[in-house]
Amino acid sequence: MDKILVGLKRVVDYNVRVRVKNDGTGVETDGVKMSINPFDEIALEEALRIKERGEASEVIVISIGPSEAQQQLRTGLAMGADRAILVEVDGDTDPLGVARVFKAIIDRDGIDLTILGKQAIDDDNSQTGQMLAAIWGRPQATFASQLDISGDVAKVTREVDAGLEIVEVDLPAVISVDLRMNEPRYVKLPDIMKAKKKPMEQIALADLGVEPGPMIKELAFEPPAERGRGVMVDDVAGLVAALKDKGLV
Repeated sequence: MDKILVGLKRVVDYNVRVRVKNDGTGVETDGVKMSINPFDEIALEEALRIKERGEASEVIVISIGPSEAQQQLRTGLAMGADRAILVEVDGDTDPLGVARVFKAIIDRDGIDLTILGKQAIDDDNSQTGQMLAAIWGRPQATFASQLDISGDVAKVTREVDAGLEIVEVDLPAVISVDLRMNEPRYVKLPDIMKAKKKPMEQIALADLGVEPGPMIKELAFEPPAERGRGVMVDDVAGLVAALKDKGLV
């Protein structure tokens, strides 16, 4: 296996409390800490481990979004990726558009394995990997918690509702990873300095021949309803009475 492609999405850091804009047009991002989507960070860690075992020669990270996404790509390079690609897009993207961009890069660069996070924590769609496999015409293994490469075959342990499922897929393939796949490495200052010298390619969406703009338009955002205060009870009898008042028993 030669090249591994990993998608890195720029999202609001998972430690930040998300706030909806006053006009309801989106989520507030001004002055908010942005990070790599946690599932994507796990995907990158797995790709780097595959390369470190000598099972791949190059790890490429890609992000689709504004120029500010360079920050997340630089973090990916500091973790150990060899080069980065930024496909600059103004405005929103949707899973199908992202999958089409990935497919264009796969065809251009000859990718053998694409590893993605199973979903992004901002939209929770969990669709890009499946759509990419469909338009690429290659096998997929989603929600992976373990990955072993043997020649041109990937053995994947998947997390499913009934427990664990083991599947084998022929490469090239698309794999999306779950939280229990690994623990991403900590980025050290020397690695951050080295990352500044690694190549980062910036491409306009039009240069890839992909249609701009999402097919689904989000019209309005609103925060979830505030949760009511809990009810304190003194004993079991009080708990039963409170449940009866609410019609729950």
